[in-house]
Amino acid sequence: MFDQALSFTPLYQERVWGGRLLQTVLGRELPHPELPYGESWELVDRPEAISIIPPGSPLAGLSLHDLWRHHRAEVFGPALSQHPSPRFPLLMKILDAREDLSIQVHPPASMAEQLNGEPKTEMWFIAHAEPDAKIYAGLKPGTSRDSFQQALSNGSVADQIHVITPQTGDCLFIPSGRVHAIGAGLLIYEIQQNSDTTYRVFDWNRLGLDGQPRPLHVEESLASIDFDDFAPTLQTPVSNGLLVNCPYFTVHLRSITADASAPLPTLGQPGESLTFAVTRGLLTIGQTTFHAGDFALLPATLTSAQRQPIAASPDAQWLEIHVPSDSVKP
Repeated sequence: MFDQALSFTPLYQERVWGGRLLQTVLGRELPHPELPYGESWELVDRPEAISIIPPGSPLAGLSLHDLWRHHRAEVFGPALSQHPSPRFPLLMKILDAREDLSIQVHPPASMAEQLNGEPKTEMWFIAHAEPDAKIYAGLKPGTSRDSFQQALSNGSVADQIHVITPQTGDCLFIPSGRVHAIGAGLLIYEIQQNSDTTYRVFDWNRLGLDGQPRPLHVEESLASIDFDDFAPTLQTPVSNGLLVNCPYFTVHLRSITADASAPLPTLGQPGESLTFAVTRGLLTIGQTTFHAGDFALLPATLTSAQRQPIAASPDAQWLEIHVPSDSVKP
């Protein structure tokens, strides 16, 4: 039954800061020709949004929630059969920032319940960076809670945030509690805990899609921000391509070897599931060719032969995302 990579219909989200890079860079056909789409939810299992296998597949209509609840051992493997989460524990997105996102923070696990929120640790892979695009992440050295609050009162809080100028292909880890904002001109793959709790601390004094200022969550933000988190650096892949290894997800960056005679790499091992996201080029697995921007779930039931790409472009590159078997409930 589960003998091929499983794709899902993207769920597009309008955002006041969104743009059209999903169309111009990734070649997506967006639902409306003019609306600002800031997010494409690629794998999601939440009450308000659930990924569905699209028409044309033998499994059309099955949801990610169906797979997690009723086919967990087959699809996700024995290692995740006792995972405590009632829903698939990750949410995977593509973000298109035409404008700067709000300066924000996600609550750490130690504070989330008290603040009526959900903790969210995430990572960003930069799929496209326009010249001089910026990421705001962590605090500048010397920033204190007092100086941060003073900056909030006089509108200069952006001056308290560490700034990174990323390049296409860079990666940044954002643990809960790290204050951050995605800058304009970035297309980002985001891997995160299954959470939709964001506390905005500053929104550049702009209006939302409804013409009204978007709500801020200053007290919740101040309770969540790690004021000892200074000047984080980009992640550098280690020898096996590992980018991030945290309690909630493990992410490797893979690519085609320069040796044309070498066999194409197998994606994972029989008995384990993983999600892959093509960041560059083309990758053909089974009868399906995946392009940059495509996400797909490889069921645990696939054999080694079914996991090995049949073809790939010389520049093919992708992320492999695993849920650790001992990961905690989001």
